[in-house]
Amino acid sequence: MKKEMYDLSEFTIKTAKSTGADECRVKIDSERFVEISYRKNKPENIKEASKKQLSVEIFVNNRYSRQWTSDLRLNALKTFITNAVKTTKLLAEDPFRTLPDPKYYQGRSNVDLEINDPDYNNLTTEDRHKLVRTIENACLEKGGEKTISVTAMEYDNRYESIMMTSNGFEGYHQATIYWAGAEITMQDKGDRRPNGYNFVASVTQKGLPPAEEIGKVAAKRTFDLMGGKKIKTETLPIIIENRNVRRILYGFLSPMYGRSIQQKRSFLADKKGKKIGSDWLTIMDDPLIKGGLGSQLYDSDGFAAKKRTMIEKGVLKDFYVDWYYSRKLGWEPTSGRPSNLVIPPGKRSVAEIMKDLGRGILITGFIGGNSNSNTGDTSIGIIGKLFENGKPVQTVVEMNIADNHLKFWQKLSEVANDPWIYSSWRTPSLVFTDVVVSGV
Repeated sequence: MKKEMYDLSEFTIKTAKSTGADECRVKIDSERFVEISYRKNKPENIKEASKKQLSVEIFVNNRYSRQWTSDLRLNALKTFITNAVKTTKLLAEDPFRTLPDPKYYQGRSNVDLEINDPDYNNLTTEDRHKLVRTIENACLEKGGEKTISVTAMEYDNRYESIMMTSNGFEGYHQATIYWAGAEITMQDKGDRRPNGYNFVASVTQKGLPPAEEIGKVAAKRTFDLMGGKKIKTETLPIIIENRNVRRILYGFLSPMYGRSIQQKRSFLADKKGKKIGSDWLTIMDDPLIKGGLGSQLYDSDGFAAKKRTMIEKGVLKDFYVDWYYSRKLGWEPTSGRPSNLVIPPGKRSVAEIMKDLGRGILITGFIGGNSNSNTGDTSIGIIGKLFENGKPVQTVVEMNIADNHLKFWQKLSEVANDPWIYSSWRTPSLVFTDVVVSGV
């Protein structure tokens, strides 16, 4: 398979150049996935598919296009490439569209990232069904008579790709991923039907928690939503649970993308080297973590993957700038998007922190919300637990927090010791003080 993909890539580049392209980049993706879900102790959805696709980026006369095909027969591919070059010549000029300077391909690590599960082919159909049944049964057992419905699922994927350019880049990537989890609806008082979930991911099957634990956690998280109600608007500390940090952090990081900056849609455009958060806020981007869900040896431009400090002790250090937007901005390129995003964990558990805070809200979910990349203003609905003297006393729902990111992240007062490892964003729970939580 690997040799076949290389041969097709070389054929594509040769054909594109011979039919008039100045430069080109080709990428071939091949994947197989299986998806199974259960409901009412019966399979609700079973999917299995394999696909292979070739994309080619054509650069000719300051013009650019990207086109895809799944017909990889040589004669059909030759016709496809020839037509791609012809149509590209008809497009408007964009002088910023070029292949990267080959110097950015240099320095690629040869470390084994351990993101391809050697046991993937040993996973049987019965193994998959047993995993999902076990998750569902654990949900039903833990949820008891309060349970209205359970949907349990698993998804696994083996993926490989080749990327090659006409100016010297060659890269091969192979990885596996597993997802498993459940969604539960329970009957609460009156018409309330809280809906909870628990989903986890890993590059190896062994990296997932036991199936029974996955189901029990899903049921517990749903139970924790029972009896939810609003409280009066109050200024108090909040703790954002590790797995939910990504939701609010995304609105803070999206203005760090080169595209947002170039299009004048970034409140961080002029903040490099300036303080944009508290001393507790450090964010690393590390594509070389072994077993990381976002690990890679090179990015979509072919740049050699490197560990970067994006924010250090609240100071903005870097942006996500791909080759195209680096040329439009006149900036040095970095990489176009996050790989493994890491907030270094603190030393204390959430339980220990709650004891010291006295009264506050542990946020276990977000609903809706928006974030303005021009101004930094953000607003989002929350679900969680009101706690007093370190103990949960009430579920809170239908409440809201609104702030400006540049003010909000200054309120970060501690980082817990519980990084969420089942995501490419390895974030621990975060503690914020003096947050206005709007309710009744």
